Amino acid sequence: MDCGIKMHILSMEILKEGEDETFLIQIKRKATSSLLTFYPHNKELIFLQNNKLTEFLKENEYQLRKLFHNKKRATFYTGFKLTFAMRDKKDVAAFNDKNKTIVLNKQNSNYTCTTVDYGKEKIYKIYTDASYLGKQEKGAYAFLIENHQGEYSLHTGKTDIKNSNLLELYAVIQALKTLKTEKELRIISDSQYVKKGITEWIFNWKLNGWHTVNGEKVKHIKYWQELDSLTENKYLEFCWVKGHSNHFENTLCDLYAKETAAK
Repeated sequence: MDCGIKMHILSMEILKEGEDETFLIQIKRKATSSLLTFYPHNKELIFLQNNKLTEFLKENEYQLRKLFHNKKRATFYTGFKLTFAMRDKKDVAAFNDKNKTIVLNKQNSNYTCTTVDYGKEKIYKIYTDASYLGKQEKGAYAFLIENHQGEYSLHTGKTDIKNSNLLELYAVIQALKTLKTEKELRIISDSQYVKKGITEWIFNWKLNGWHTVNGEKVKHIKYWQELDSLTENKYLEFCWVKGHSNHFENTLCDLYAKETAAK
């Protein structure tokens, strides 16, 4: 599977816990294994072997540390197993740069995920937002579609969903359903949850049967599965904009979502 940069599939198992709450962990890649210890209390990571896999782990240590840091203390226990993916020499700074566009390309049986400064010039653009009015327990979404000629079409809808993150996800799903025949799309949203979920987190979720690094079921599984299906055979650009920052299209979507929810 090509992800723009080479993706490696690894497995880990916590072999035992020491008296000082340090955990002995074995990581495998095909027939090669590497041992290390990790201390959740102070995040100390020590490599115990020197081989090619250890070298790879050291070169991509940020990704490994992020995996361990995201695990809850209670999920460190003897026997815990996990399958996970690491991008070789991933440009971590670029993926963490909110101003970068992340390109997810699943066309022609490929799967690439890279970052760019600017996307394609001629591409359908989708601006999405959602609103949940807690006191009234009402939710709605809105999205604007901008075609190649710069013409807009507005779409809104009410929903029984009572979770802000899920509403943002639902808005993108509805937009992709509306443009299901288009193969190249740019999605502009103020939701990091949606952007990172579909371009980074989902790969490991799928490797582990839709479970997180903590062994818990992914929240809103059916919606993520639907979004994953809607991205098949498409070239997608994901851009993040700061909410309530006078971004014209995002502000319009926010207003229309609130207006629809209030009805």
